Amino acid sequence: MEGKYYTKERNVQIVLYLLKAYGIRKVIASPGTTNYTLVASMQQDPFFEMYSSVDERSAAYIACGLAAESGEPVALTCTGATASRNYYPGLTEAYYRKLPIVAITSTQDVARVGQLAEQVIDRSQRAKDLVVCSEHIQFIEKQSDEWNVTIKVNRALQALTKHGGGPVHLNLETRYLKDFSIKQLSSARVIRYYNSGSELPPLPKGKIAIAVGAHLPMSTSLTEAIDSFCEATGAVVFCSHISNYKGKYGVANSLVVAQDDYLSSLLECDLKIHIGEVTGGDHQIGAVSAPAVWRICEDGEIRDAFHRLTAIFELPEEQFFAHYAKGNAKQAEAEKRLLSLREEYDAIFSRFPEVPFSNIWIAQQTLYRLPEGSALHLGILNTLRCWNFFQLPKTVTCFSNTGGFGIDGDVSSLIGASLANPNRLYYGIVGDLAFFYDLNSMGNRHVGNNLRIMLINNGRGVEFRNPYHLCHAFGEEADPYMAAAGHYGNQSSQLIRHYATDLGYRYLSASNKEEFTAAVDAFINPEISESIIFEIFPQVEDEKSALWATHHIVKDGKSILLKKAAKAAHKLLSQETVQQIKRKLR
Repeated sequence: MEGKYYTKERNVQIVLYLLKAYGIRKVIASPGTTNYTLVASMQQDPFFEMYSSVDERSAAYIACGLAAESGEPVALTCTGATASRNYYPGLTEAYYRKLPIVAITSTQDVARVGQLAEQVIDRSQRAKDLVVCSEHIQFIEKQSDEWNVTIKVNRALQALTKHGGGPVHLNLETRYLKDFSIKQLSSARVIRYYNSGSELPPLPKGKIAIAVGAHLPMSTSLTEAIDSFCEATGAVVFCSHISNYKGKYGVANSLVVAQDDYLSSLLECDLKIHIGEVTGGDHQIGAVSAPAVWRICEDGEIRDAFHRLTAIFELPEEQFFAHYAKGNAKQAEAEKRLLSLREEYDAIFSRFPEVPFSNIWIAQQTLYRLPEGSALHLGILNTLRCWNFFQLPKTVTCFSNTGGFGIDGDVSSLIGASLANPNRLYYGIVGDLAFFYDLNSMGNRHVGNNLRIMLINNGRGVEFRNPYHLCHAFGEEADPYMAAAGHYGNQSSQLIRHYATDLGYRYLSASNKEEFTAAVDAFINPEISESIIFEIFPQVEDEKSALWATHHIVKDGKSILLKKAAKAAHKLLSQETVQQIKRKLR
């Protein structure tokens, strides 16, 4: 019809764009009102090859025959109410034959489910042998909705052929908008899927960075594969302590990224390759700016941590890096980038201020002195942040409970690790809430003499009082219930002393820099002879002051302006547009 183009409903636009991107052109439409924005948009686009079927049961079986004969995926679309129930027999057939069929059932606002609204039924549950993936595609009202819808549609369309494939379901919400004035579909992010049987894509031109989240210690062969990849492509590796990459091209840049008044241009790249799991190191790999992200993980799942994912590789990490490591054509480029990044860190570290007695000061004095070959376990949030500001010795591995990201098992995880190798020292740095939460583990009869625990006892969850936390605005009023201050003896100097010594631990303590300096040698003694609890008593104002000072070591006017502009732009513009603006400003 003249003057009618695509619907203004953005969720429908994304479905249309991605159907086209995945090459899904065959559509069997059943009549109805709830799916009219989708069907009306499809029928004016010559890309789609459309067929009509009044009976949805028949439509699903027609799709089975069409998909099997043509070898192409087929889309179904129907209205609300019981129309979708009639897809069941045909989708069951498709499930057991692994036929690629996209069943798009339209729905009103799901908030109306169960509220006696006409033609609104509950599709939240499905039979196990009906589809291999089912996603609710909500109406888009904010940027996070668009991100979420983009992931869900990609996930469903990948599932058509992934792991043998089969039918998928999209429950598409509509508001019945009458506006069909969109002449051209705005782009939606396509997330491609690759496995060992795929022809892998070429690397894009430009700078590449490998971002490593929390990772188990890497094998020698994986480390060598990453190093060879860097030498072939000019890439560098951005990591935190819990990344456990010990190769030639690692950059631990938390201190650089933490600067509130400085923005490093060295962190920009054109492709970020993401491996590993939840890191918690927001001053690390998340700060590496790139318009595209590739994720390599053997689970093959979409994990869009940076909202830029464009490809997922269901491959062993070593296989991926070995595939792209052809020669060492850019070894000099990688070494030059690495040198620049390390010089930048060194320049900022050389100006590190004298901070008060705090977790940061303790990390600065202790981390580089940890015995060779030991293991370090860091409590989440404040400790993980503070200890990542400083360089970790290469022979020390590091872990943190960032998987579930809770404080309830830090000490138990440390003890469990220490049982695996009695001839290795295991260090744990935990706050008082985490320590007391897991206190019963200290009395476990299997604990050996290779355990060293540093308890940062500031009498509260100091994270809630730091100047960057949402609760900081409440000041001391945050203490009673948000920061849970005053529990567990309220920084008692005797409570843990008695508990530790009664259980056979050696007990050390420090309330200031002088006491710490006098006791730390015993704590880091490389001889495996006794387990130690080293209790530290910093004050909350000193913790806050140290963190603030660490974030303001260097100042650059252009960076301040750029950060403010980027923060404002993120609220209004797409990620791609923000990146273009940042490049031009530089």
